Amino acid sequence: MSDPRPIGVFDSGVGGLTVAAALKRRLPRERLLYLGDTARLPYGTKSAATVRRYTQVNLEFLEQRGVKAVVVACNTASALALDGLDCRAAALPVWGVIAPGAVRAAAATRNGRVGVIATESTISSDAYGIALRRIAPGLGIWSQPCPLLVPLIEEGWLDDPVTAEVARRYLDPLLTHDIDTLVLGCTHYPLLAPLISRIAGERVALVDSADAASDQVATELAHRGLLAAAADPSAGGDHYCVTDASRRFERIAGDFLGREITLELVDIGNSAAD
Repeated sequence: MSDPRPIGVFDSGVGGLTVAAALKRRLPRERLLYLGDTARLPYGTKSAATVRRYTQVNLEFLEQRGVKAVVVACNTASALALDGLDCRAAALPVWGVIAPGAVRAAAATRNGRVGVIATESTISSDAYGIALRRIAPGLGIWSQPCPLLVPLIEEGWLDDPVTAEVARRYLDPLLTHDIDTLVLGCTHYPLLAPLISRIAGERVALVDSADAASDQVATELAHRGLLAAAADPSAGGDHYCVTDASRRFERIAGDFLGREITLELVDIGNSAAD
């Protein structure tokens, strides 16, 4: 069995492209349909009810475009909305990034002390803490919201003294707890992995939820017989949609993917009730 339809991926903006890139590395034969809800970002400062509503609209858009599965690449949406999604096509698999990231972190820690950095909403939900304690109840878990990192990343300040100082201020409280594993709980953060690793030190393992999610998707698609048999040139390549286009998004997307992309501007405002 095989399925040539694309995999849907959505995020509030550009950060989910790290998940898209991880999926392409893991599943090079698959086509992706990416949706960045740039008109309504950031999700990380929105209420849970609002994030759930936006997430449902995004899912419906991707369903209408004929995807075979959906990856919720936004940590905030994975934390606040995943359990309540209404998949009208009951067979449509939907996966988030938190559970696979937690599984990898629990396996990586040697001393049972794990740190988590993420947006304010993700930290407030304790989604990673809940997932980690479910896997390994004895873990020590310390979390830190990092609201300034996303804007700095989107400015392109990936190896800048200002970003390094901000990251150090966020990481220092976690490092005082002798963590040996750090979950990068926002899809933007892998772009800062070299800088974060220098601050945290070699003994702290960084867990990239994008890579962990791509492994889960590959396993689940194979189990369901939904993998593409081979790349199909006639079907076109990956496709990228945004709800508000800008040159800034194109620039940042180039940094994330290492190449230029063409964007389709879409209106999803009527896909579900506001």
